[in-house]
Amino acid sequence: MTDYETLTFEQSGPITRIALNRPDAANGMNGTMTRELADAAKRCDSPATKVVVLTGTGRFFCAGGDLKDFAAAADRGAHVKAVADDLHRAISTFARMNAVLITAVNGTAAGAGFSIAVTGDLVLAAESASFTMAYTRVGLSPDGSASYFLPRLIGVTRTKELMLTNRTLSAREAADWGLVTEVVPDDQLAARADALAAQMAATSSGSNGTVKALMLSTFSAGLEEQMEFEGRFIAERANSADGREGVDAFLGKRKAEFA
Repeated sequence: MTDYETLTFEQSGPITRIALNRPDAANGMNGTMTRELADAAKRCDSPATKVVVLTGTGRFFCAGGDLKDFAAAADRGAHVKAVADDLHRAISTFARMNAVLITAVNGTAAGAGFSIAVTGDLVLAAESASFTMAYTRVGLSPDGSASYFLPRLIGVTRTKELMLTNRTLSAREAADWGLVTEVVPDDQLAARADALAAQMAATSSGSNGTVKALMLSTFSAGLEEQMEFEGRFIAERANSADGREGVDAFLGKRKAEFA
């Protein structure tokens, strides 16, 4: 089921399930975990995978960087940069792959755990989950794409509040702020993630990847440039096997069978 030291990795048809698996260390990210996560993300960037479910093992989703690991490094700066680089490679792959990323936040998401939780295309949170930046509390600064995604999700003012005050959001508050797609009872999180993954597995991977690409460009492109992207992408989809199947199925009043 897995060949990783700090993750579990399970491929079941078009659905891949990844769990951060250092429960005794609150799933803290060390050099091994971020290297393995980058490799796991690369494995998911394949036509064989249509959905990725990312969660944590134990009581924590992820408590962020493993500070004990950082403190033990001979050159802390170089070590932390390497850890961040691998984490960022994983996030970039997750963001740009066609597969839908579902993050199932099973507990506390702090620091880089918060950062990666909200990169999900769909974010599920257990009722007991909580979210806090926590970086400045230990004299560090945000990583894991937080300074990119958070302002786009909740605006600069609220982002600065989270980063400067280390305010903790409950799962319900995170949903109210627009950071979480859905809050579910703790004992239903895994089942809900499985159901949502199955739902997404029946959709068009190419269409989903195009939605993700359009969302990544929307804040950097001008109106006409973004509309040109839309025109080119929808034409590309219309000529694709999934596009033809989807239109034919709609006209034939039957359920589409996407590749």
